Amino acid sequence: MHQIHILGIRIDDVTQAEALTHVAALIERGSAHGRGHQVVTVNPEFVMEAQHNAAFREVLCAADLATPDGFGLLLAARWQGTPLRGRATGVALVQQLAALAAERGYRIFLLGAAPGVAEQAAAVLQQRHPTLQIAGCLAGSPHPRHAPFIQQIIAAAQPHILLVAYGHPAQDLWIARHQPVLKIPLAMGVGGVFDYLAGHVPLAPRWMRQLGLEWLFRLIVQPHRWRRIITAVPLFAWAVVRAGSGEQVIGGRFQGSGFRGQRSGVRG
Repeated sequence: MHQIHILGIRIDDVTQAEALTHVAALIERGSAHGRGHQVVTVNPEFVMEAQHNAAFREVLCAADLATPDGFGLLLAARWQGTPLRGRATGVALVQQLAALAAERGYRIFLLGAAPGVAEQAAAVLQQRHPTLQIAGCLAGSPHPRHAPFIQQIIAAAQPHILLVAYGHPAQDLWIARHQPVLKIPLAMGVGGVFDYLAGHVPLAPRWMRQLGLEWLFRLIVQPHRWRRIITAVPLFAWAVVRAGSGEQVIGGRFQGSGFRGQRSGVRG
């Protein structure tokens, strides 16, 4: 497995199938040795947020697996001469994890989203995989004052997999902050996946996903997200072009020497 960097953010060059293989290995290793692992599903919004959020940037680059979620990353990687082989999306990975958990007896805990949404998402997953064990569901909050209570609930449930739907960067920062104590074999931020599973937010049609037009679909069905979409599409594209011309984005400002052609190995 190789990794590339886009605007200084590490992304592992894994396909959807390879991502599942890697997370399965992380769960096995974590269960055997009492170690927690973190997976991040990187998209252009993540990359742009990390340009001015040092803590988030550190979490992304330290994750045990950083999958290429957004279609824009594929275009950026190809443009800078370090092509990725495909996407490994959080939506698909959650559904793959549910199937894996049902097969191997792993317990899943769903944390985040609006009250009741995690329970609805869990019910959908259990309907698809009747043997799936749901360790618990909790809306919770990323606010530090709620952390002791949430940690207590999760620790008592002893899940193998923790899915956190607080939205980025809160979900990923929360996991990084609490994994040293919780030591969940696999924890992953999942953004709006619970809402998709529960049917509150529709997924873009397959043809739009294949063409990389999910941003347009989101703009149509969720017009209030226009600021985030602008960040994820034109501003990200402009930042990549500027970086490729020898200017790197740090702290929201362009500085010398971009990341064109950067590729290296990654821990297995």
